[in-house]
Amino acid sequence: MDISVSPTSAHCDDDTLWVNLSDGRTLGVPLVWFPRLLDAKPEQRAAVTLSPRGLHWEEIDEDISVAGLIAGRGDQTLPSSRAA
Repeated sequence: MDISVSPTSAHCDDDTLWVNLSDGRTLGVPLVWFPRLLDAKPEQRAAVTLSPRGLHWEEIDEDISVAGLIAGRGDQTLPSSRAA
């Protein structure tokens, strides 16, 4: 992945994590891919910190890389039987 692609903004609705990228793309991925985000309160989901390589939610201890999103990978910390 081109490391120059970074998130410019991110937000969640009831079902989807939306990430705008510096190259103009917008990614939408199901929250079921990330159970901690799915189970989080709206205020916790909104408390995202952006870095050049990804997204971080301090309170729920969730980190998501842009590379992983582009590759279509969900939560890599859970057994594959729980991942959607």
